[in-house]
Amino acid sequence: MHFDYTTVGHVTADVAADGSQRAGGTAFYSALQAARLGQRALIVTKGAPREIEELLEPHRGEVELTIHPADRTTTLQSAGGGEGRTQRMLAWAGTIDENVMIDTAILHLAPVARETPRGWLGRADFVGLTAQGLVRAWEQDGGEISLVPLTPAQLPERWDAAVISETERLSCAWLTAPAGRGGSRKARPAGWVRPTETGGTLVAVTAAQAPTAIHLPDGGIARVEVPAIDDFRDDVGAGDVFAAAFFVALGEGRSAQAAAAFANAAAAVRIAGDGADAIGDRPAIEARLRAVRSA
Repeated sequence: MHFDYTTVGHVTADVAADGSQRAGGTAFYSALQAARLGQRALIVTKGAPREIEELLEPHRGEVELTIHPADRTTTLQSAGGGEGRTQRMLAWAGTIDENVMIDTAILHLAPVARETPRGWLGRADFVGLTAQGLVRAWEQDGGEISLVPLTPAQLPERWDAAVISETERLSCAWLTAPAGRGGSRKARPAGWVRPTETGGTLVAVTAAQAPTAIHLPDGGIARVEVPAIDDFRDDVGAGDVFAAAFFVALGEGRSAQAAAAFANAAAAVRIAGDGADAIGDRPAIEARLRAVRSA
């Protein structure tokens, strides 16, 4: 079946301080944001099927799900918040096979722990990448996650836009250089239309309350202001929400700067509430964007 937005990556079991678990992972947060923007969204993941189904049960009416079975679900334990957040890898579900079949307008490769394939079968008109999971390393189950340099061999065969955070910028330093973004990794499908007038590959670097930097194909950098957050509640998944809104807006034909402004507004809506339930729909995000413009 054809989807508007497909994420590929681990849905995680995120362990809170009290021992309770909730669904996490970029594949989950981004797919849910896309769904609330009116996209028919699919998550392709790997893990223990019953556990993942239970984690996603509150949202199964919004997103569709394909699970590649594994003995364990990727499980993360976090402490702290913001740039001071630390995470431990309690369990890992393993890599997702490169023979995964895709039929989607937007494919979002959304690794949390080096699990996404470099290639796939089928059609993807636009490919977005969130690279944070490619630069994570851990020694063993229960080990604290650290960041290591990204290598070209880890990148997918093709990508059109990427999102990283300032925290990952040094690990992904060459990714933001024009040489690192030049050229197609794979032939586009017949009938593919470039989603933005800028062309080439784009890299957005988010930086909390500092302006978002958009590294353009010509080597230029555009900076997009971030809305002031007066009602901060919780920022878990805010970067994933940004990425989904950014990729959807690019797919709708918005410029890179306009797409980033829309995505910043989506992240601001998410941060004003608690958990996945705070992910906004299109009217809420557009209202936040209008408020920013008025201010």
